[in-house]
Amino acid sequence: MTKQNDEEFTDFAVAAQSRLLRLADLLCGDRGRAEDLVQHALIKVYLVWPKLRLGNPEAYGRKVITHANIDWWRRQPWREHSTASPPESAGRDATVDLLRRDAVMRALAVLTSKERAVVVLRYYSGLSEAEIASELGFATGTVKSTSARALAKLKLSTHLKEEIG
Repeated sequence: MTKQNDEEFTDFAVAAQSRLLRLADLLCGDRGRAEDLVQHALIKVYLVWPKLRLGNPEAYGRKVITHANIDWWRRQPWREHSTASPPESAGRDATVDLLRRDAVMRALAVLTSKERAVVVLRYYSGLSEAEIASELGFATGTVKSTSARALAKLKLSTHLKEEIG
């Protein structure tokens, strides 16, 4: 790759890294694995950078992250996993942030990986149904029905928690 392409890729990676990391974190619920997914995606983007640089490399990165996360779920046995200790605070009380993150992650945990991918791409990344269908390789109707099913699960989950607690 040329020096100019390397510089363009570096600029892209710096600009897109935090958005891709947030997407990956919402998809998988594990910060360390999310970082690995982003690194994997950035490597894949770099390898095809000359073709992608004038297109939408961030969409390609999202697609790589989403597919790699789904592949990981398919390969994993269903068992409990230990989690890392909470992150160190940067001079402020992170309790509210941690509570919000925990609430979002618990809500997303009731969804299948397919439903979770659709919800995160739609409501976090702001993609249209057609864009989600393209990124995940689904029909637009499948995205619509998966989204409706996921939102119904989230609503039911919220109502049950209110009734119980």
